[in-house]
Amino acid sequence: MKIRSVILAAGQGTRMKSRLPKVLHPLLGKPMLQYALDVVRGTTQDLPVVVLGHGAEPIRQAFAGQADFVIQEPQLGTGHAVQQAEALLAGHADLVLVTYGDMPLFTEQTIDCIVQAQKTHAGPVTMLTMMAEEARGFGRVVRDEQGWVKTIVEVAQATPEQLAIHELNVGVYCFEAGWLWEALHRIPLSPKGEYYLTDLIDIASSAGLTVQALVLEDGGEGIGINTRVHLAEAEAVLRERINRNWMLEGVTIIDPQRTYIEPDVLIGQDTVIWPDTYLQSNSKIGSGCILGPDTIIRKSQIGARCKIYASVVEGALVEDEVEMGPYVHLRKGTHLGQGVHLGNFGEVKNSTLGPGTKMGHFSYIGDAQIGAGVNIGAGTITCNFDGEKKNQTEIGAQAFIGSDTMLVAPVKVGEGAQTGAGAVVTKDIPPYTLAVGVPARPIRKLEKRE
Repeated sequence: MKIRSVILAAGQGTRMKSRLPKVLHPLLGKPMLQYALDVVRGTTQDLPVVVLGHGAEPIRQAFAGQADFVIQEPQLGTGHAVQQAEALLAGHADLVLVTYGDMPLFTEQTIDCIVQAQKTHAGPVTMLTMMAEEARGFGRVVRDEQGWVKTIVEVAQATPEQLAIHELNVGVYCFEAGWLWEALHRIPLSPKGEYYLTDLIDIASSAGLTVQALVLEDGGEGIGINTRVHLAEAEAVLRERINRNWMLEGVTIIDPQRTYIEPDVLIGQDTVIWPDTYLQSNSKIGSGCILGPDTIIRKSQIGARCKIYASVVEGALVEDEVEMGPYVHLRKGTHLGQGVHLGNFGEVKNSTLGPGTKMGHFSYIGDAQIGAGVNIGAGTITCNFDGEKKNQTEIGAQAFIGSDTMLVAPVKVGEGAQTGAGAVVTKDIPPYTLAVGVPARPIRKLEKRE
């Protein structure tokens, strides 16, 4: 049985009060629509059809290759929106799943349940409902004596008795495809001049066909986003899910409400995450780490047993047993070898620090290749930019860079070499040589250490 998906994303989202199309607003680092696309991928075949209207071009560009797109113009209601997919899907699917781009909280399990339920249902429609005290604008679900859905009553048309109903229409449906494409053309025009998808329930019921409804176990899945208040509510639900999952997988999160972990992050067992830590953008964290408090890690890979305190790590590769902080900033292209130690207020950019290297506080290393076991004294700076281009600094293994050394790139410091405090290095220093002064000059050879 072939199942295809239609995702409705043509609304203007005026209540968001934003120039950005509503479904492009981010939730935990991903555009809202991405969640709707991801959740149907495991259940349906072929690409989903996304119905666009307002802001179509940026949405199309953002999700190129992930969906087929159709334009609803003019925008004449939800029934009219689904009708735009008929040319692509009629004759190419047995069941059609209809969801919304601004409802990002459904799980794959829920989507699979509604599809499986419709597979065994003799009627043409299975829909999702939820029980809630707060209606949030959803229509009330009216059932008959047998429990089949008889009609959906919108708030504006509901009687006081119907307003007291707590079963709400979530707006997710699975239709028998042949019936859907024929019935869409029988939807009556509403007083507002629109064609509503909910009228298909009346069409089926009036014909003596059954409409079944599955009640969401977790009503939080049914949160739709119309305002930035709803956006924050949805993000809170996603964060709670993600944090709970990682705790069940063996990660300690000291204060889940103050910990931000994006969906594509991976974390090893026995890692401890302190409050106000943000793990973002496909970062990977090894086992046994201690992160935070007050730490941001994005687009980075962190090895096992690392300790990162009150620091920012962006686009970096950090091997095992590295310690840093507080107030270290690793920028794009940084690679720290095993056992590297970075003191407070250090910054590293586009550089490699070899295993066991130690960098003192208040230092900046940029565009540098540094060997193993190097000691970089406090206040050391690589002067890597000459006003036109970035230049490289090379420091050999076991070198000792004295405090407040200025390394004016391009420059090389040989293996085992040393600089005196306050040295300004403008020329290469040979291996096992001590250089001091401004500008630094070699004053004696040093014994090679084993």
